[in-house]
Amino acid sequence: KTFPVINPSTGEEICQVEEGTRSDIDKAVDAARQAFHIKSPWRQLEPGARGNLIRKFANLIRRDVDYLAKLETLNGGKILSLSMGEVFLTADCLDYYAGWADKITGETLPSQPGNFIYTRHEPIGICGQIIPWNFPLMMLAWKLGPALTC
Repeated sequence: KTFPVINPSTGEEICQVEEGTRSDIDKAVDAARQAFHIKSPWRQLEPGARGNLIRKFANLIRRDVDYLAKLETLNGGKILSLSMGEVFLTADCLDYYAGWADKITGETLPSQPGNFIYTRHEPIGICGQIIPWNFPLMMLAWKLGPALTC
């Protein structure tokens, strides 16, 4: 089943998109579980390499800023200058999280003799998110950035 995406400022149809199904959600959750597994290729990447890939993603967004901003303007009905700003902020946000990839560490804490206490920061599972329509690119960066970093 498909439905139209309408440009809110003109009322014109931009395109048709498929409606997600329960099966689509199940496939996405299965893929996320596979990626989360400790032996998955992503989890096996060194933290610095993860950061570099996230930075590369940010740079690809900057490379295509004109296209992405026009698409967001059509989709959301916002003015082009706001869409351009959102695209750049999205890339900046991803760069921010990329910078954390090799800096998230645990620490050893003081304790009684014979005891060893430490903290360990690691991902604990998958999550699904339903996000608002008004800032989809920033929502992508706010949600994917930290998840990919960890």
